[in-house]
Amino acid sequence: MGTAIPEEPLGSTEKSIPLVGFGTVEYPLNEAFKERVLHAIKLGYRHFDTAASYPSEQPLGEALAEALRLGLVKSRDELFITSKLWLTDSYCGRVIPGLQKTLKTLGLEYLDLYLVHFPVSLIPEATYPVKPEDIRPFDYEGVWEEMEKCQELGLTKTIGVSNFTCKKLERLLATAKIPPAVNQVIATYYYFCHFVI
Repeated sequence: MGTAIPEEPLGSTEKSIPLVGFGTVEYPLNEAFKERVLHAIKLGYRHFDTAASYPSEQPLGEALAEALRLGLVKSRDELFITSKLWLTDSYCGRVIPGLQKTLKTLGLEYLDLYLVHFPVSLIPEATYPVKPEDIRPFDYEGVWEEMEKCQELGLTKTIGVSNFTCKKLERLLATAKIPPAVNQVIATYYYFCHFVI
């Protein structure tokens, strides 16, 4: 087995986050994906990052189930799984169903971290490539209230955001009851910045 990866406490929660994670965004999805995840677990990886918009959610879930079956990890508690709310579900009434769909796709009962993918919403019918007319303003208060509800319901252990600027974080924190545990920033943020900032 691989080397243990150090962890740090995650915000004010009892969870700890592994300081090294395994990103799973891949277009198109390689047929060897599951084998790579299993190899990563053998090397010591325990944090896997996916998203509703990635084609990797289902095969990641299958690989995690296989790792448990093979005894590569003793229990689900040894794993740290992050996923993200996609922009077409960034509306009141769609956040919890969006997370429930992700859990079903992954074959899990809960996530360790659930993130708002971008501080932007798209019309539910939007597809790639994203068109400017499909973009809608982000409901900071409404969406975050539902993210908080996801944590309260036990569907995720912690909640956070992704690709929020300092200004957008300040706006979110003005009404948040549970502050975001993390702000994960990725390069594709700038694509959306072009339309919304």
